[in-house]
Amino acid sequence: MNTSRSRGRTLKTVRTTALAVLLTTGAFSAAAPDAQGDSARTETPVATSAGVTESVVRVKAPLPASFGARPAACDWLSYLRYRSAAGPASSADADRVLVAQPGILEGAGAFDSVARNTVTRAAEQGRHIEFWALDRRSNCLEDHTGIDSGDQHTAVDYYYRGKQVQGRTFAGFVGDDQLGWMAKLGVEQTVRDEYDLLTAELPDQRVRKEKVLCGGHSLGGVITGYFAAADFDGDPATTADAGQNQCAGYFALDTTVSTSLADLSGSIPDDTNLPDVGLGYGVVQAGLDSGLFPRSLSAPVLLNPETMTLLAIAGVGALQAPGGEADLPSYLPVNTNIEATNRFLFSKDTATFLAGSPAVKDFRLTNQAVLGALMDDQSVPLAFLQSSVGFFDGGPITDKNFPAANGSSAQPGLFGTEYKAIPAQPHGPLYTWRNYDRVGDADDPGYKSADGTPFTAAGKEVTDIQELARSMAGQPLDFTEQYFPTKLVTDIQLSTSPQVKRLVVHPDGLTANPTLTVLAGDGLLAGRVPADLHPVVADGYQHLDVLTAAPVQNNGRPEPVSTALTEFARDPR
Repeated sequence: MNTSRSRGRTLKTVRTTALAVLLTTGAFSAAAPDAQGDSARTETPVATSAGVTESVVRVKAPLPASFGARPAACDWLSYLRYRSAAGPASSADADRVLVAQPGILEGAGAFDSVARNTVTRAAEQGRHIEFWALDRRSNCLEDHTGIDSGDQHTAVDYYYRGKQVQGRTFAGFVGDDQLGWMAKLGVEQTVRDEYDLLTAELPDQRVRKEKVLCGGHSLGGVITGYFAAADFDGDPATTADAGQNQCAGYFALDTTVSTSLADLSGSIPDDTNLPDVGLGYGVVQAGLDSGLFPRSLSAPVLLNPETMTLLAIAGVGALQAPGGEADLPSYLPVNTNIEATNRFLFSKDTATFLAGSPAVKDFRLTNQAVLGALMDDQSVPLAFLQSSVGFFDGGPITDKNFPAANGSSAQPGLFGTEYKAIPAQPHGPLYTWRNYDRVGDADDPGYKSADGTPFTAAGKEVTDIQELARSMAGQPLDFTEQYFPTKLVTDIQLSTSPQVKRLVVHPDGLTANPTLTVLAGDGLLAGRVPADLHPVVADGYQHLDVLTAAPVQNNGRPEPVSTALTEFARDPR
């Protein structure tokens, strides 16, 4: 990965056409009202289904005064707690507790399926485990009011047209000038947050050492590496507080437990607004503090708060009326950010991107097909956003040769290796979505690329689109992360600087405990699997599939990621 990115650089393949695209932000949006009151901890039930009880837990953990002004909600840590409905109410009494750090631009809701699958699999074996999906502190800035309405039009009206929902008016997407406190939200505070949460929830260090498995997805594996090597009391000679002694083992989901971004090449597009870390730690930190460099990671299209909100809104439609004809593309307001994102995602070639016609609103799509077009590996170009949820159906399909030529492996880390497809007939038939478990059925048209290559096959489809919709639109903590701290990435990119090296107090902590590495067969590490780690490889999986895959796969076998986690939780040795 090129660590010397300048602010505003665009993807090479679209640079000449995207220079005019500007990131649109509005006024500061305060977080949702602080409903915690004076309590230091709250736990709110979400749902119990198929033997799994879910709740959202919030623990008060104020930032140091040196961080400066921030919304009150940002002095709380949050996570989704999944546990067996038949198991103990106290986490300390569970057989095991898995604690998961999210990846780049990822929230706790992304772990919904793998958490449920793992808890269920363990319960079938007579063991009661918990899965804690952590939310980064910066997710405190997100306003869920529109999504929580459960109606697409209401959500669009709330976020984009200033209409009230339940007496609340959206204050706008948060501007960088309001994110000064995030200039200090890097590796040190992130691992401290995990430690503070663990010690608050499980005060007995012996319980943590015996029962907790620490891990994460994507960047979460790197954060776990820093956690494992950290010292939390300022005295390296006392080790009960060391990160390695808060965990019985580590797990890595399409990543490795390390202190380097080397294994995550392609997880950050070239057009993000990361500062040039070649300037050095001091200059980068001064730029973040002053606001010269953006405190939140974003890109001109798709990867910014406004457009990531659209992913959740698409999930609302698929969740409420999966087979209904979508009107979301035509109901959205017209602005540069949304228009550029729609063109980027739904153009079959460069000419279509430049002309803007045919546009997504010219096609008839079900709500499921809209979500599939936004998240499926045969549609969305960016590899780290891809899941394998099925394929288009109901009409002719053609090759998608934008932003890269179909079948090209010039940048597999960024665009992935799957052939891309797109509906071919505007103003024509209603395009539906063939879910993962119907690919390869007798009625499957078996769509092929222009060169005769099948776009997909049953063994390549692993995620249920309705489960994905639930994870994206039915969780109290988001699937995506709208305000990702820039400093968290620049710290890791500057891992050899003295200011970051000092965080690795116990380097032996990285190997002090057993580690389970589970990799997506077609994910970010495809073709360069680190054999010395003896990983479990989930064939056909994309980067997000390790989190979103359905409990039963098309080969009739149980989902391999949750199966591996269950076995590791039983005996991590």
